[in-house]
Amino acid sequence: MADTDTGAPPKVVLVTASLLVAALAVAVAVVALTKNSSGQPEQNQPLALVSVPAPQAGSPDCAKLIAGVPGTLTSNGKELSPRTLAEPAPKATVAWGEPDPVVLRCGLERPPELTRTAQLRVVNKVQWLQIEQGGSATWYAVDRPVYVALTVPASAGTGPLQAISDAISAKLPVKPLTF
Repeated sequence: MADTDTGAPPKVVLVTASLLVAALAVAVAVVALTKNSSGQPEQNQPLALVSVPAPQAGSPDCAKLIAGVPGTLTSNGKELSPRTLAEPAPKATVAWGEPDPVVLRCGLERPPELTRTAQLRVVNKVQWLQIEQGGSATWYAVDRPVYVALTVPASAGTGPLQAISDAISAKLPVKPLTF
């Protein structure tokens, strides 16, 4: 009696379907092992940053600041690890955290938004100019011998700004604002 006489599919179809299901399960397992659960790239991939004009990035002040920044930052109770920067990495630049990093750049040009009427905020003895841009803000330290920018994603909280303010206060002297 043939399998088709009972109304069941032929054995060849059942075996083929079973093999296809097993192959699909293996493929899903391989994909899951090569990506993390959020679908983001594996952690600590080099971070590519665009170059921005930073005429003072090679200055002794930037070298002193970069040497004095914390190894990790705390953001909303979560520790942000340092990121490796992709080559060619901009001078005097440091980044922490994934997937949206906190990025510190030293030796930048004076921000054009810094005017006599600009709203400045003082955080841990450092005067900052905040520039909102989409899902992040860039804070410029404007009262030091070099301009320092800290770009912070909207989700980061105030921890990174406070920690970097402490490092700037400890490493760079205050200077009068220039417009």
